[in-house]
Amino acid sequence: MLNRLTDSIDFQAQALTLRSERQRLIASNIANADTPGYTAKDFKFSEALSQATGQKSSGTSPLAMPRLQMATTTAGQMNRDGSAAGSAPKPELGYGTASMTSLDNNSVDMDRERANFADNTVRYEATLRFINGQMKTLTTAINGQ
Repeated sequence: MLNRLTDSIDFQAQALTLRSERQRLIASNIANADTPGYTAKDFKFSEALSQATGQKSSGTSPLAMPRLQMATTTAGQMNRDGSAAGSAPKPELGYGTASMTSLDNNSVDMDRERANFADNTVRYEATLRFINGQMKTLTTAINGQ
């Protein structure tokens, strides 16, 4: 019963973790914009989210899809994929392609990175607001007000 209440919050928590990781990667790209030979890194958010939540991309709402979870009794037990219980899967990193060549072989495009940073920040804050709204709704339902 409790897992039905927390499934959508768990989904948003995974999204928040991935948004945070993406923000770290973008910040790293910006910080290394002047490093010779540095290759910009990023990952596809939708693929990483479906991998993290164990869902296949079928075009339907991720909240409507059933998820199977393995119950663990101790912290040393393993998940279905062989990772330690409670550990979040790391997204598969890709490399950004240079939009224009540079003399030092650096592939960071500052305009693209700034736009990605701003977009990811807005989406991170939206996810936080969504989680806060769900928590308020659950609190109201539990308190019966």
